[in-house]
Amino acid sequence: MERIQLPSAANRVLPGSDPMAGIQPLRTNRGFHFCNHAVVGTVARVGITLQQFHQMSARVSGRKSRAASASMLLPPTRNPSVHTIILGVDPSLRGTGYGVIELAKPHPRTLVQGTISCPAAWPHSRCLANISQTIREVLRKYAPTVCAVEGLFFAQNLQTAILMGEARGAALAAIAEAGLEIYEIAPRKVKQAIVGYGAAQKHAVAKMVQRLLQLAEPPPADAADALALALAHAQSQGRYSLTAAKRI
Repeated sequence: MERIQLPSAANRVLPGSDPMAGIQPLRTNRGFHFCNHAVVGTVARVGITLQQFHQMSARVSGRKSRAASASMLLPPTRNPSVHTIILGVDPSLRGTGYGVIELAKPHPRTLVQGTISCPAAWPHSRCLANISQTIREVLRKYAPTVCAVEGLFFAQNLQTAILMGEARGAALAAIAEAGLEIYEIAPRKVKQAIVGYGAAQKHAVAKMVQRLLQLAEPPPADAADALALALAHAQSQGRYSLTAAKRI
């Protein structure tokens, strides 16, 4: 690092004075630099542009930079294809949860939520047809552009895994038919994103969903899981997301 010897100065920066008063820009054959002449001794030469120098002076003196203020009003441009209407689906043969949210300020709002209930007396084929038909109606009425579905889990009971796969397939077929992008999120990641704890209980997820969406009461368990999926996907497409959702 290149260093320069500063001349002795009689005046130092006093408490209550402008700390930028002693900083003066220096132009050298290597670019633009600044240093503080109020400090006696040797300091490191730091590269900085003239615009950055003026912005630093404005921040220290309390003045607002017009350019910076205008940029704060602009929407983030990191991902111009951010989806604003998101469908969440928690598949189950007898109780598939669904929920549609719209990203808005100051908080997301719920467009619809519910559970596709199928009585135990219904045969599997009727349940699957009911799931597909209901999902199509939701897609047609609220026009989401992306769907978040719960990721696969390891089931010890083979029969349960088959039934869950059938319900999942019926829902995904209707969603893919409408041309939506589909992403899956593992249950633990959803709980981590919404509650902050990957092993949170269902009632904790429902309470946090109620708070995030400003609902009058906690939604039913299946609908709460679907809304949590939609919220988790909204978080994954945000500016500070560390992990991207898996598209299927």
